[in-house]
Amino acid sequence: MRQPRGDSRGILDPARLMRRVRFRRHLPAVPLRQWVEHYWLIDWNLTDPFEQRIVPHPAVNLVAQRDGDGPERAEVAGVGTELFSIILTGSGRVSGVQFRPGGFHPFWRRSVAELTDQRRPLVDRADLDVTPVCAGTDAERCQALDTLLTGWTPRPDPVNDEVMRLVETIRTDRNVRRVDEFAHEHGVSVRRLQRLFLTHVGVGPKWVIRRYRLHEAIERAAGGPLDWAGLAAELGYSDQAHLVRDFTATTGVSPAAYAQSRR
Repeated sequence: MRQPRGDSRGILDPARLMRRVRFRRHLPAVPLRQWVEHYWLIDWNLTDPFEQRIVPHPAVNLVAQRDGDGPERAEVAGVGTELFSIILTGSGRVSGVQFRPGGFHPFWRRSVAELTDQRRPLVDRADLDVTPVCAGTDAERCQALDTLLTGWTPRPDPVNDEVMRLVETIRTDRNVRRVDEFAHEHGVSVRRLQRLFLTHVGVGPKWVIRRYRLHEAIERAAGGPLDWAGLAAELGYSDQAHLVRDFTATTGVSPAAYAQSRR
């Protein structure tokens, strides 16, 4: 039986996050699972500000947040190509939906690249009845999210399903390192593969490959001493320096500094 993803990939210093907020994941209703990775819920009651940084997945998120007794606001966050940072203060709640890579296209029905590095208020969708999703128990919040997404009437699409399978292959197969080889293996031209990924995922296949490999490097950096040159070769980087540059540019710290901070 499928369970919510249990890893912390993309979350920088996840142990610190878990100490400061209540974070959990839940599965959506069965009919939505082909498109939705999981729901993620966060509650906090802080005495001092807390900053959390995220290296985004190649996935769209729907995020509803309520700070204290203020009004609930909801937005759609496209795939983020840069490090994401948020500062939480006081008390509040978030009810979020992480779609599977490519999983938002059946709801959006346009090129998902229009949303890349964008955050758009959900009220932009005049045909969508936006109901509160941050109130009540976890079960009630998940039910509200189920109702919200079901009301969006996602439309199955065989092409979109194939793109989602291709992304899942990149995520799970560490031997996928080059776009041209991957395209040839799956019987599609590089140009068509790029168009499909931009339309259905929001970013190109090269970016997806590099992001999943970087997630792997971040995860491994926290696990203890590493052979960085060996890891670079394993993940398809040209050399150790290339991995270090990519890691530092994305996270803001070097691999060694991040590994030291986690220990």
